[in-house]
Amino acid sequence: MRILITGANGQLGVALQHVLTDHELTLIDLPAVDITDRGALAAVFAAATPELVVHCAAYTDVDGCARDPALAYHVNTYGTQNVALACQSAGAAMVHISTNEVFAGDAPDGYEEWMPLAPGNPYGRSKAAAEVAVRSLLHRAYVVRTAWLYAPGGRNFIHAILRRARETGTVRVVTDEVGNPTYAADLAAAIAQLITTGQYGVYHFVNSGACSRWAFANEILRQAGVTATNVPILGSAYARASTPPPFAALHNRAGAALGITLRPWQEALADYMQNAL
Repeated sequence: MRILITGANGQLGVALQHVLTDHELTLIDLPAVDITDRGALAAVFAAATPELVVHCAAYTDVDGCARDPALAYHVNTYGTQNVALACQSAGAAMVHISTNEVFAGDAPDGYEEWMPLAPGNPYGRSKAAAEVAVRSLLHRAYVVRTAWLYAPGGRNFIHAILRRARETGTVRVVTDEVGNPTYAADLAAAIAQLITTGQYGVYHFVNSGACSRWAFANEILRQAGVTATNVPILGSAYARASTPPPFAALHNRAGAALGITLRPWQEALADYMQNAL
């Protein structure tokens, strides 16, 4: 299959390149191609003639989105609309990568795929609007929501916790933000399975199980063999521009019905720590 990947240099884009080796890939990212530039996208689509687009490109700096909501909408909503329109013109299917932050975060039991969107910050609102654009423009679309993504070679929560622990012996981590730590390699493998099904719709692909940021940090320290004090704090004590959804764990129901499941987050973390950190 001819597959075009936007945001190909990001965590998920790189992971996808490792699992889609049987396909003909076209890889685009900044600065060469800007998804907010319809002309640039049209040229790429004309040359690549993709049958499927995996749309990973996004402005994912959540605090940056809060400081500049217009930029968040420009990239995440308008840019995604451009990609969806290009898919529509080319007759290509689309995988749109979304986030748990499209939910309010007021569900202690977590969210299933069908539940209504109610984002509480500019990043989440821009991504929710992007979902609406994709589903309005395309019949052949997969919307894949994920959360707390990490991968080798990038800045992520794991690196931050270990660096701070080794430098100071103490970390301060919030207890009232709950989600699903997700290894990019596992997410990529699930997407590779999904695109063979032709079962378009909304999916939650996260490593199974949920935890607080504080519990995630504890497991990171334990698996790394690093002794440090992990001080539990509330999100209100941590000054930041954006407010993340406090309880936004995702449940994989639709994917599991197709036989697509991701391993427990603790196992995925162990794999990452042993082989990729």
